[in-house]
Amino acid sequence: MALQSIVTMEKPLPHISLADWNARMGRLRSVADTRLADAFAFRHSSRMLRNESRIETDWANYDTNEALKDRIDQLNSWRDIISKTFDRIEVEIKMLEEEKALTEREMDALVGPISVISEVLTTRDCRCPSELTYDEPDKELKNELMVLENNQRLLADRCIKAYEKLTRLEEVRYKIGMEIENKVEAVDLDLKQLELDRYSPNLSYKLDALSNPKNACSYEAWLSHVKNMKLLAENELADTSAIREALFVCRERARNLLQAQQDRAEHIIRKRIFETQRARNELQWQKLKSKEEMDRAVCEIKTLEEALNDKLEMLKLAETRLDNRAQRSGMELCMDQAHDMLCQEAEKLREIRRLLKQKIQDAKVNFNSISDHAQRIDVNLACIEHAMMTDVRALDLRTRLKGGEYGIKIMNPNEQMDRNIVLTHMEDEIPKS
Repeated sequence: MALQSIVTMEKPLPHISLADWNARMGRLRSVADTRLADAFAFRHSSRMLRNESRIETDWANYDTNEALKDRIDQLNSWRDIISKTFDRIEVEIKMLEEEKALTEREMDALVGPISVISEVLTTRDCRCPSELTYDEPDKELKNELMVLENNQRLLADRCIKAYEKLTRLEEVRYKIGMEIENKVEAVDLDLKQLELDRYSPNLSYKLDALSNPKNACSYEAWLSHVKNMKLLAENELADTSAIREALFVCRERARNLLQAQQDRAEHIIRKRIFETQRARNELQWQKLKSKEEMDRAVCEIKTLEEALNDKLEMLKLAETRLDNRAQRSGMELCMDQAHDMLCQEAEKLREIRRLLKQKIQDAKVNFNSISDHAQRIDVNLACIEHAMMTDVRALDLRTRLKGGEYGIKIMNPNEQMDRNIVLTHMEDEIPKS
């Protein structure tokens, strides 16, 4: 039996032992397990990040939408409040315009009686010199003219105040209207923003989107502005009713005064003379006191200027001491207590001089105001003197007055004659017809 043998050939490379191979396989298995664990952890963290980012994004969008809804509700609420105020302003303006128109109509109706009385006065001035006396009819006629002029002036003042109030109300109405328009526009804009979502068209990145808009204000400033607008409207509406009532009362008072003038002619004459004298005496007393106060003000200004000049020398003394002490040499040039006290003295003197200058300026302003007021008193005193000369004249001899809506009812001449006969007890003197 023949033996056979094969030839074995090995690669010319170093062989490793089984232990080394097992160690290498263990290392590969360990690295693989580590990489798998890392990959699992990375997937888990990625999944958590995706979920958290999605949740946070959804909640952020939800919170934003809720904030927009709250803002829209707040704007609508304030718009309703301001709209009610706007409606009140509209009603008050309309009612005030009606009252003003009635007052102007009442004032225009006084032109007729005034022209009639002026014509009567001119006619009575044509009397002979011997008959040109300040008799009772003439006095009553003058009193009638005075009442008419006073009523006309009072109505004109009320109309001016009503016009000024209407101007302010229209200005506030314009501001409130602009405020309502702005809120409506803001609500529309926020509603459009609320309708947008991630799938809406025309979405894009914006340049510097997080920057504050130009001329933007804070929420507190906006809230304060809205409250101030509401308060402004309420303040303007507070006295509108009183002004309308004043117009009505003024018209009725003017009408009643005009109708009751004949019955209280002499009383009004005495009362007007007394009031004019009292006003004249008051102005004379004010004029005297103003002159005394002006003299005192001049003396006070001179005293303050002397005090100011006196403080100037003291200030020069303190500053000279400071400047001379600055010439010390070596370590002797120190900020000692004397330096501090001199500095305090200089500052105090400067402050005192500033206060004195301010007080002098105030005193001069006070003197000028008193002087201006004294001049106004002289002008008013001259006017009152002239009014007093006219008040002593007689008022009332109406021969005719134009009737009309606001005219006075004219008594029948026969009735007037009978009334005069009864008042003068002339029944027995007149022959029977």
